[in-house]
Amino acid sequence: MRIDKFLNAVNITKRRAVAEDMLQHKVVFINNQSVKKAKEVKLGDIIEIRYLEKSDKFKVLQIPTVKSTPKSKMAEYVEKIEG
Repeated sequence: MRIDKFLNAVNITKRRAVAEDMLQHKVVFINNQSVKKAKEVKLGDIIEIRYLEKSDKFKVLQIPTVKSTPKSKMAEYVEKIEG
């Protein structure tokens, strides 16, 4: 699944347009590499979103097969990494 669709499907971003904007401004990294929206997400990847004053990291546990998942199921797809 493409990174822009993945961020939206697992509820890291509220809308795909927000994910695309973040990718365009190079604040989304997979395994410490800046990526474009067509980058494919794989199991075990570490996704980092770098905000101005902090960053959030997520480990990919599962790739969703549907366009969107309930927010309550987010933990099945990604694990938030502290640090």
